[in-house]
Amino acid sequence: MDTKPGPEGLYAEADGVNYHYTRMGSGAPTIFLHGGGPGCTAWTDFAAVAPMFARDRDCFLVDILQYGRSAKCVITGPMWDFHAAKTVALMDVLEIGRADLVCNSWGGTIALNLAAKYPERVRSLVVTGSMPVFYGPLAPLPEGGRRGRNARDAYYGGTGPTWEKMRDLVARLEWYDAGALPEETVTLRYEQSLDPEEMALAASSDNPRGDWQDLTEELGRVVAPVLFAWGMHDAFLTPDYPLMLARMVPRGHLYVMDYASHHLQEERPHDFYSVVTGFLNQRHDD
Repeated sequence: MDTKPGPEGLYAEADGVNYHYTRMGSGAPTIFLHGGGPGCTAWTDFAAVAPMFARDRDCFLVDILQYGRSAKCVITGPMWDFHAAKTVALMDVLEIGRADLVCNSWGGTIALNLAAKYPERVRSLVVTGSMPVFYGPLAPLPEGGRRGRNARDAYYGGTGPTWEKMRDLVARLEWYDAGALPEETVTLRYEQSLDPEEMALAASSDNPRGDWQDLTEELGRVVAPVLFAWGMHDAFLTPDYPLMLARMVPRGHLYVMDYASHHLQEERPHDFYSVVTGFLNQRHDD
């Protein structure tokens, strides 16, 4: 499924920062938080599945801070605490009291921390390809858990970003079948990665993304049910890792999708929607 350029979207100021988001559909409020790869936005990560969810859900596709058209603010202190607090502030502005969250990679770590710190705001969570803790049960994490950061440094380093480097990054780390990767998706990611403020963040010698946090203690406080939906061939974290996570949260579930890597929702959108909507529609409050 090709990813076309997204709609203009909307803006909201929340606790001093400006968020960009796209809203579609009606029904149960559902927030989509994307991953942290170069050029990622809510639209690049979820455009393939959002129209399906929008059939019966009020979908908010949010550009997380420092990405897309949201504020490129410098983050100080614990990074996941910062993102969680600002996301809750956005929910307040949008008058979303409680929501389901569907998240990829960085977005999933934000959502898990949010669910631990603000449990009354989260009905259920779907988390794909996230790394909230820095260890694994069977083997060390690839490149010491720095594979994503190393890939970002390599993409922006050397001669700088190119379309070809973006395609190699996505094909190598995010998609199982590189031949199925749409050129339109690569182009959207590449063009967004050239945003001057994003490039300045990537080139900064300090730590503009905040201090990394391990969420081991927080996971035990996540009372909402969590579906960890994983690709069998995830290039960052093999399926034994989300099985560990599913046992660390009180109400953990695990689904592993074959022929998929890090971006299930883009690689196999119809299958992703079928699995996730079935989970979201369960009576989680019982």
